[in-house]
Amino acid sequence: MTSLKTVSLAATAFMTMASQAIAADNQALLEQINQYSMSSSTAQVNSIFQLSDVAPSDWAFDALRNLVENYNCIVGYPDGTYRGNRPLSRYEFAAGLNACLQQIERLIQSGTSEVTAEDLAALRRLVNEFEAELATLGARVDDLEGRVEFLEDHQFSTTTKLVGEVSFNISDAFGDGVDNAQTVFQDKVRLMLVTSFTGKDRLYTRLSAGNSGPSFTGQYDTLGSPSTPRTQEGRFSYDGERDNDVTIDRLHYAFPVGDSTTVTAMAILGAHHFYADTFNTGLEAGGGSNGALSRFGERNPIYRLGIGTSSTGIGIKHDFNDVFQLSAGYLSTNGSDPSEGEGLFNGTYSAMAQLAIKPSDKFKFGVNYVRGYATDSSDFAYGGTGTGWANNLNNSGMGMAVNNVETNSFGGQVQWDVTDKISLRGWVGYTDAEFDEGKADIWTWAGILALPDLGKPGNMGAIIVGSEPYVTNLEVNSGTPQGFTDDMPLHIEGLYKYQLSKNISITPGVIWLINPNQNEDNEDIIIGTIRTTFSF
Repeated sequence: MTSLKTVSLAATAFMTMASQAIAADNQALLEQINQYSMSSSTAQVNSIFQLSDVAPSDWAFDALRNLVENYNCIVGYPDGTYRGNRPLSRYEFAAGLNACLQQIERLIQSGTSEVTAEDLAALRRLVNEFEAELATLGARVDDLEGRVEFLEDHQFSTTTKLVGEVSFNISDAFGDGVDNAQTVFQDKVRLMLVTSFTGKDRLYTRLSAGNSGPSFTGQYDTLGSPSTPRTQEGRFSYDGERDNDVTIDRLHYAFPVGDSTTVTAMAILGAHHFYADTFNTGLEAGGGSNGALSRFGERNPIYRLGIGTSSTGIGIKHDFNDVFQLSAGYLSTNGSDPSEGEGLFNGTYSAMAQLAIKPSDKFKFGVNYVRGYATDSSDFAYGGTGTGWANNLNNSGMGMAVNNVETNSFGGQVQWDVTDKISLRGWVGYTDAEFDEGKADIWTWAGILALPDLGKPGNMGAIIVGSEPYVTNLEVNSGTPQGFTDDMPLHIEGLYKYQLSKNISITPGVIWLINPNQNEDNEDIIIGTIRTTFSF
């Protein structure tokens, strides 16, 4: 039976939680060993395959490779060798093992660990194998079994980690048309459970609550009078929740098929942007509170066709190589409803195909096509962006019916990172809508100047100028509806996200709407906000 002294020595791979910290960091440990051979600096490596003299046939190779690739924790020499042909290679190996174990413990303590039972078992075996070498390094820790029990007991789950986001927002709107708008203090909470069963798949289960449902921008109906909340322009990216009721607002499962294909099954909140690139890095936040202020500022609105908490569907992304990527998906707005005319393949739906091209690390662009159908115009919407006419083609207040809306939408988007701190983005979208009673053209466009790391790493400044979806050439029952105007609306948005710390940011910003609800007779609306976001 192994003595308590031997077990204690074998536990040198773990940091003490009780009385004494490790005397030296990972680099110092390797340098201490290297003094007995030859002087050399150390460098981080991302895979044990870089340690060229570790034999792949060795069980320790596989065990340590998994730890390195899961936790990025081993140290090697700049030339990529592990120097196993030298007398002290086992000590060097032990130093790397010690670094991995310390890294894993840090992850456990920070609450971000996904350490599996299999990894813990591998750690035990490696510690036993390198017991003498670890002891020679001079690390002093408590009992090995107690240490492993601590790691196991303090994990949230061996398969699931929790990712959270909480935002507080103080906002107000200004303009003759919104004189009655009041200053508000609103919140949004998202708790995401990210589960992996194989290490490569992901099950996303998200709980959400908030009270930012009422919008400042619904002050003009399509007839131009400030009476009913019809327009969707200027809505915040994170709005849509009321009364802080907790709901499951996202349930997705993404898994790889081979090395180049990813499939995403969406049971709740199906949307095209969950599986396809939207070419707006840092401002695209999936409706969260870490990107653009507005829904419009996140992505081309044609990605939002078919989005909804009741939408279900599937998306597929395939990388042909480092340059070409093809994405395709299908969404059904009422896919869970077995009623006649509904279900997964009847009723309202949206199908998209996109080709993304990335000639270099600094430049990428894409073209996409979205085919859609809505049983009536109230089901046809751009996910909380655009004018009242664009979202509801019979929304004139005259009781006209618009049925069986068929749409063909075409989009193009681009992102050019001129430097590490200057990025130019933009998009254009066009929708040809035909329905039983007529037809319409719907346009949208945007140009964006993004300034990543403005002031310091993690910050983001941005200016967004464009037109949210608006209608031209509207024809209903062989005529133009009363009150219809086709003036181009403008959306101008400026923001600056300041990263107070790794987990806290403050984002002041302004949204200026010109010709709201595509009517130049409507007064401009200016929305100001200060958003504070806590991420964990």
